[in-house]
Amino acid sequence: MPAHVHVVCPHCDSVNRIPHERLADVPSCGQCHERLFVSHPLALDARRFALHLSRNDVSLLVDFWASWCAPCRMMAPVFEQAAGTLEPQVRLIKVNTEQEPELATRYGIRGIPTLILFRNEREVARISGAMDLGRLLAWTQQYL
Repeated sequence: MPAHVHVVCPHCDSVNRIPHERLADVPSCGQCHERLFVSHPLALDARRFALHLSRNDVSLLVDFWASWCAPCRMMAPVFEQAAGTLEPQVRLIKVNTEQEPELATRYGIRGIPTLILFRNEREVARISGAMDLGRLLAWTQQYL
């Protein structure tokens, strides 16, 4: 395990180098001084998604969703709750497939909601369909 991890700020997108043992201490961004972990998912566009994927050392759990999708709307509060539990081990991200169709195509999203867990820029696991909080947490934990 590395002594330091890189964490992209959810506010200003600066890359921060944090001692691994201090991740749970509510670290702040060295640039904008906001909290690095905000206990809710980040809605990202393609540019910001690429930055967070390539520069974060923490795992990313990405929810590919759309506003017209009833299961996506049902899962939204569950995903929100999961952020408070999984951070700082995992950063939760939401990608709206209607606004970012090229990302949906790049990652082969055929049904929504689809969750993809990334570690070191690589897809580690994928699952489609709405889940309750217990199942979502258990599914994520098995791949960490």
